[in-house]
Amino acid sequence: MTLLVFLLLALSVSYVHCQATRVGFYSKSCPRAESIVRSTVQTHFQSNPTVAPGLLRMHFHDCFVQGCDASVLINGPNTEKTAGPNLGLRGYEVIDDAKTKLEAACPGVVSCADILAFAARDSVVLTNGPNWQVPTGRKDGRVSLASATTDLPGFTESIDAQKKKFSAKGLNAQDLVTLVGGHTIGTSACQFFQYRLYNFTTTGNGTDPTINPSFLPQLRALCPQNGDATRRVGLDTGSQNRFDSSFFSNLRNGRGVLESDQKLWTDASIRSFVQSLLGSNAFNVQFGKSMVKMSNIGLKSGTQGEIRKVCSRIN
Repeated sequence: MTLLVFLLLALSVSYVHCQATRVGFYSKSCPRAESIVRSTVQTHFQSNPTVAPGLLRMHFHDCFVQGCDASVLINGPNTEKTAGPNLGLRGYEVIDDAKTKLEAACPGVVSCADILAFAARDSVVLTNGPNWQVPTGRKDGRVSLASATTDLPGFTESIDAQKKKFSAKGLNAQDLVTLVGGHTIGTSACQFFQYRLYNFTTTGNGTDPTINPSFLPQLRALCPQNGDATRRVGLDTGSQNRFDSSFFSNLRNGRGVLESDQKLWTDASIRSFVQSLLGSNAFNVQFGKSMVKMSNIGLKSGTQGEIRKVCSRIN
């Protein structure tokens, strides 16, 4: 028994040393760090609730490209910001506001990458989602390349292609389904799914057959064939402002808006993961776990990273 306890302790110690981040990283150097970010996100959310899904998505887009290093925030030609998948990102002003306040309270201490991780969690909480402890201690990257955004999953990609992209980041199929569940809040522009309604096939009526026929008129009314391609539509019909498991219920019922989302249900190899998250509590618990896992992708150490003074530019 003593040997077992020793081995378990040794394993836990080695695990802690392998982790570059930890909960409470700023407890002494900037004890108000979390509360400053939380109150900043709350203030912006009260005047513009769309910042919540925006900040959650931004954290995801940051982590999938060169790791969780706030490289998505950097301004300039050919940076990640300028790439197609990132043109619709929103919430930059929230991060900038939080950073300004943190620099006043604790100059040069809190990274922009950690602010993003806090803000994503706070956004989920504000939309009635789960709370979880965010490990911190990330550094900000010094490189931001539009060409690297090919690592981001695309809205037409097969499940196999999505699995490969997640696996390359150390995330499994459970994480894939869970993190895509973040689409329970937020919207998409018509241009990213309109083809499913009119031009999906060269025969018949050109409609994606995985769309529930009773849902089709609703989508077509929101996105007419020659209508405004930038019009935004909720990804979780009937519950786009509330973090819950209804997103998965919609997939089960053929009411997924994006092709890549609906494939989570139509692809037999991954459907069981969707079924396991149909209850809100199961989804809430797993979402926190998968977010922590994702937030540790590709962390920078040593001279690879820095603590930016302004999030939109390298020091």
